[in-house]
Amino acid sequence: MKQLYLSLALGFSFFISCQPELPTSAVPGEVELFPDYEEVTVPVNIAPLNFRLPNEQMQGITQLKTVDKTLIVEADKGVFNIPLKDWKALLQEAKGGKLEVSVYFKEASTDWKRKEFSVFVTPDSIDGYLTYRRIFPGYRMWHEMGIYQRNVENFVEKPVLTNKVTNNSCMNCHSFCAQQGEKMLFHQRSHYGGTYLVEHQQVKKINWMPDGQNCSLVYPYWHPSGKFIAFSTNETHQDFHFSSRNRIEVYDVKSDVVIYDVEKQRVYSSPLLNSSASFETFPTFTPDGRSLIYCSADSVPVPERYQEVKYSLLRIDFDPQTGALGEKVDTLYNARTEGRSAKFPRVSPDGKRLLYTLSDYGNFSIWHKDADLYMLDLASGATDSLPGVNSPDVESYHSWSRNSRWFVVASRRLDGLFTRPFIVYVDEAGHCGKPFLLPQESPDYYDASLFSFNIPEFSHTPTVVSEANLLKAAKGEGVIIRSPR
Repeated sequence: MKQLYLSLALGFSFFISCQPELPTSAVPGEVELFPDYEEVTVPVNIAPLNFRLPNEQMQGITQLKTVDKTLIVEADKGVFNIPLKDWKALLQEAKGGKLEVSVYFKEASTDWKRKEFSVFVTPDSIDGYLTYRRIFPGYRMWHEMGIYQRNVENFVEKPVLTNKVTNNSCMNCHSFCAQQGEKMLFHQRSHYGGTYLVEHQQVKKINWMPDGQNCSLVYPYWHPSGKFIAFSTNETHQDFHFSSRNRIEVYDVKSDVVIYDVEKQRVYSSPLLNSSASFETFPTFTPDGRSLIYCSADSVPVPERYQEVKYSLLRIDFDPQTGALGEKVDTLYNARTEGRSAKFPRVSPDGKRLLYTLSDYGNFSIWHKDADLYMLDLASGATDSLPGVNSPDVESYHSWSRNSRWFVVASRRLDGLFTRPFIVYVDEAGHCGKPFLLPQESPDYYDASLFSFNIPEFSHTPTVVSEANLLKAAKGEGVIIRSPR
């Protein structure tokens, strides 16, 4: 902010802060701003949308305006840092309407130009916390990895657990029960392997050993009651393509869906979810707790015929009182007739819509550039291909906010290398807004980061478990589950 110095005859002086002046004349012009927040819809509780000009030598001033409020911010080396307090006041004023944004810019010897756009502010808030795994994108460099939680209303990020304290083990598959930060789980491989259930400060490690050997419990999804958790148990391999734009291939040589009864501490399944004739994976419960949706593909020899592996979306009844599974399967997406592969189904908390990923084959869409999001209206059966949401690169690993008005997706649209969290608004009719990048305090944050942000998951409360309690559970034997497959 510029300051005006006043000296009074009374013998003392003081400063009065004032906003920078806008250029008196500026012609319309175009400039590429990063991140791209033009014409996006944002929640009323989001952190400031700080952005930058193409280079730090450019001069810039931006005006953010509502009906009754105006904020003017001058660029510092090409970067617009919007004060948090002023931003929050603007959002409250613009709630249900929009912010009118004018960006004035010029290079050293040129005249001022002006770019104008709107940011729409909906009263629909977003869950306050976003949890993700930060990992190098090659999946070979495990020496620095962690599960982190970000407050999306400001820029505070805290680690839930990093592998610096667990002998550089691989940790993944975090999941929350009904978007409660206090009730979560994650899986850890290698050192201190097992599945960790967290409830407030209490941590329990479980290991499933049906044949005397540890079996992984991955791709979890909590039943809304918190009494059951659906998992995939699989044997996963990784290969690399010599001449394909999909550089890395991760695939299962076998996989099944199982249910873990939290109270009875037992693992069980059904022949419909546990067949050698099929690969079953990615289970998810519906919000009413009465159905389980999962992915299933005909099993073929892999990796020789992996491009033939195409997953359908199936649904089976589930009794939330007894935990019993139904005896009939419904098909929501038929890979045999449609010709593509569905994965990672997620039902909106209001039960209206099913969001999933489609790609040409396989189940590990994070490295498939053809992977796009689709949305199924569960009442009408209509499918939306979401052309305004998808990009020419990867969209995968999506999560709903608890009010069903927002979802987040991990996308490689920026550079084709790193997955970044993009947030999308969904209105009551199911129409989606333009995706916007999770704002950071510095617009240079993503350029400086060498990590992918995987499995972004919303929660409306923070995870408060201590690292000491996690390590104590990690170093113990935990609960051994020996129930059969």
